Amino acid sequence: MDTRVISTKNQAEAGTNLGAELIKSGEIVAFPTETVYGLGANGFDEAAVQKIFEAKGRPNDNPLILHVAKKSDVKELWAHVPKSANLLMDTFWPGPLTLIFNRSDKIPDAVTAGLDTVAVRMPQDKTARMLIQKAGVPIAAPSANLSGSPSPTKAEHVLSDLGGKIPLILDGGDCRVGVESTVLSLVGRPTILRPGAVTHEMLEAVIGEVRIADCVLSPMKEGATALSPGMKYKHYAPKARVKVVCGEPKNVARRILELYVQNNIRGVVCEIAATEQTRQFYRGKNYVIMGDRQDPATLCKNLFSTLRELDERCDLILAEGTDTKDSGLAFMNRLLRAAGFEIEKV
Repeated sequence: MDTRVISTKNQAEAGTNLGAELIKSGEIVAFPTETVYGLGANGFDEAAVQKIFEAKGRPNDNPLILHVAKKSDVKELWAHVPKSANLLMDTFWPGPLTLIFNRSDKIPDAVTAGLDTVAVRMPQDKTARMLIQKAGVPIAAPSANLSGSPSPTKAEHVLSDLGGKIPLILDGGDCRVGVESTVLSLVGRPTILRPGAVTHEMLEAVIGEVRIADCVLSPMKEGATALSPGMKYKHYAPKARVKVVCGEPKNVARRILELYVQNNIRGVVCEIAATEQTRQFYRGKNYVIMGDRQDPATLCKNLFSTLRELDERCDLILAEGTDTKDSGLAFMNRLLRAAGFEIEKV
């Protein structure tokens, strides 16, 4: 299959027209969002949704998110709309917040992995919403990458992973946020299943107490059901091994340098995923600055592209961990899963 790439910066109308026609005909299309690139299909078409799993090599027990163009669309996707959802939608939609509630009978099992709930969000990206509007259906979409690999924040990442497997990539440039949406379950006590740019602190300011699921910063228990995308033990991972070192920045840098030298002596090619605060410690070593510890949103924005970049030239990525305040929770959630929870605290 030839994969066509259309820039939405100068061909938005033509690109979304073609994308919508492909969605209507049961095909899958990669498209930009403010978080990461999505791989979308008609959320009401079970056979089309199955093509997503086949292209990605994604396990069928991993649920998808339905993307909508307007808030009122949730009425046909959920059994009913809870008051808390209305408040959250009014505050954060369109934007990087996914809400989970009891599904309606219109949703195919393939979308929900057989769960009684369904995840829904309204993306902020104009191209994404234009595509959904033109398709006339909710678009089921996970990230547009091979299952388990770092999520794509550029069209070239999608082409590298899925070129020849899908008919169309809509190229909207670099994603603004860089990590997937926050996933909040509204079934029972509000619970964050996956952190993102809409932070724990931001949610509590709107609806009061919000729980953070245990598996956000620790492995999901063996045999447990994934209630949200991104809950699997190892996820977002490059082919290279990733090791995370956490602690005070100076101590972290010192330990990473020790590991760097030890592994180089053994012939292991290493790269360091660092922060602005520790740049001075790594002179003469191979390193990339992911972002600023004082602004963890910058770490989120650059994490996946950094992992992909370093994966092309090393065997071991030594990555600095951070605290989990604000967007730091989303950063550490993704980094720990990319490392398969190989972490050292100093």
